[in-house]
Amino acid sequence: MGYMNYLNKKLIMTNILIKLFTIIALIFLFGCDKQNEKIKDGKSSQEEIAYSPDRDADIQRYNIEVRKKQTAQRFPCDTISLMEFVLSYFPQGSYLVSDDRTTTYEPPNPAILYYPEDRQLIFGVIARSKPGERLIEVKNIVGYDQSFIDLDSTELGTAFFYLVLFKCENGYFKIIWEAPIPSHGGFNYIAIQKWNYNGTKFIRTNFHYAQGVGNISYNYFLIDGLEKPPHLLMTYEGINFKRTIANINHDEFPDYYEHIYYDDGTKIIPGDSIAFVWNQKDSVYQNLLNKKHTRPY
Repeated sequence: MGYMNYLNKKLIMTNILIKLFTIIALIFLFGCDKQNEKIKDGKSSQEEIAYSPDRDADIQRYNIEVRKKQTAQRFPCDTISLMEFVLSYFPQGSYLVSDDRTTTYEPPNPAILYYPEDRQLIFGVIARSKPGERLIEVKNIVGYDQSFIDLDSTELGTAFFYLVLFKCENGYFKIIWEAPIPSHGGFNYIAIQKWNYNGTKFIRTNFHYAQGVGNISYNYFLIDGLEKPPHLLMTYEGINFKRTIANINHDEFPDYYEHIYYDDGTKIIPGDSIAFVWNQKDSVYQNLLNKKHTRPY
């Protein structure tokens, strides 16, 4: 009789444990389902915004208003005004890009330059979304890791970069010119530099190039002055490639040297360099050793 009571108690305890385990398992599965639903809802919401220029514009306006409240001092044609101008007058899905040269504790600096000799002239880097695709996000096109977007940029939207010269007249912006930048991601910084040969100023827009462990610069030379479209020369440097600005034929246009490296998989050895000069008649850079070998910039 005592043995039967023992078995009954054991059976009851076993049933209780099974029920408790079942309840815990159901709670866990229900919680996971809820969490997955939240993730799905979040992704769905993000996707909706990515394909809704109007909702994206509302978010941009909200962020601009927040920035206004956090800015103690304003002036005509400041950064906030330029952001509003881009939002109002550029195609939907256009953004003022930010530099990658910031610390963890500072907000990113907008990629704009006030020309030192005339602060009414402002250079800015603008990114536009490709029509028909999802809208780009600035965080996906700025920085070292984001330079991989060139491999497959369609999933996150395709960005088209432009260097734009704005002029501030009576507190309002006017577009003087815009020049395409032939890259889709990995933006680093914008800077004003000077060509050592003749002092011509140029605007350097620098991009990370993670695939080659290096960087690429698109240099816009202000040969005919600030308000005329600039001349583009691309330079770059990485572990086994390099192109540098040069003065070869002593004209107003910059030339370049293409440096050759020998890479056998175990070591990289610098070799010779090939000179390219600007052929103004055909608007191409031409190899001095092989006239058929040309480059557009």
